[in-house]
Amino acid sequence: MAITEEKKETNIDFTFDELKAIKDKLDACIDLPEELRQKATQMLERVNRMAKLGGYSAEYEIMSKYVDTIIQIPWAKKSEDKLDIKYASETLEKNHYGIKDVKERILEYLSTMILLKRKGEDTSKSPVILFVGLQGIGKTTISISIAEALQRKFVRIAMGGLGSVQEIRGKSRVFPEAEPGQIIKALIKAGVKNPVILLDEIDKTSGSESLRFDFMAVLLEILDPNQNHSFRDQYIDYPIDLSDVVFVCSANYTNTIAAALMDRMEVIKMSSYTDQEKVEIGRKYLFPKVLASSGLKPEELTIDDNLWLNVVRPFGFDAGIRSLQRTLEGISRKVAREIVEGKVTSVHLTDANLKQYLPKY
Repeated sequence: MAITEEKKETNIDFTFDELKAIKDKLDACIDLPEELRQKATQMLERVNRMAKLGGYSAEYEIMSKYVDTIIQIPWAKKSEDKLDIKYASETLEKNHYGIKDVKERILEYLSTMILLKRKGEDTSKSPVILFVGLQGIGKTTISISIAEALQRKFVRIAMGGLGSVQEIRGKSRVFPEAEPGQIIKALIKAGVKNPVILLDEIDKTSGSESLRFDFMAVLLEILDPNQNHSFRDQYIDYPIDLSDVVFVCSANYTNTIAAALMDRMEVIKMSSYTDQEKVEIGRKYLFPKVLASSGLKPEELTIDDNLWLNVVRPFGFDAGIRSLQRTLEGISRKVAREIVEGKVTSVHLTDANLKQYLPKY
């Protein structure tokens, strides 16, 4: 009844149909905070008055973009958590080989979340996980597994190289290039207010030391449960509750991260893989995926069991598995081409023909 009365109170004699269409969008978004709805309606009324005077195009574009943004924000929509530690453990084992200590820490973290959820208590007080390790050792993929274990949406925000705090906090509508920040964009992309958001490479947010302090201050606001329930994006200009988001961070090193921010996070160090671990990862995890993405059937490309160490390290040491993946992809592409050209029907890699199929870098 209240919504109906509000519609009557804000009944507008629209000059153009596109303005009425925007008002219909606002009315259709039932989860939109009422204060924000009124604010957008006032913007619409101002544009409508300008339209009657004959000049409104620039103001219309600004207002239309703003309304489209705020109605896409998931103000109330949430996904249902899967509170099953056995399923979480199976998910981690399925997606990752080794790293037992890391898996144990994650399962402990999830167990705490599950207990708090069962009691109906706030889970936002849990410390934020910070994965620390060299590139290519699986910080992003294990973050994805956390989202899969909870059955939440996952969004990655690449923090490396961000040149302005506005890219996180948003740009005010007074600027022509105004737009929401990466946090709001992540919520819109996820479509729910409780996704898992990975803030990737937070140690590389800016090359400037003074800017880095600004970034750390914003990150602390986002990650601190005493502040993030009313995060204010400068474009939206309305407090947004981030307390339902599970934030995960990653970094190569911690020496550029502010002490206050480090105090808010639980550090999980991820060490380099051994060659034997890479052999198992390559054989059980990477190779089947590479075959599928190359269009090859399992019988069209096989690798001799004794050859995997040479495949893992053909060009020297690599802390992660990206080089191994690129090597397998290069081999698969060469085999795919030979099959398409009719030169072979299948290939079995051995010591005798490995160099022929290794990619040239």
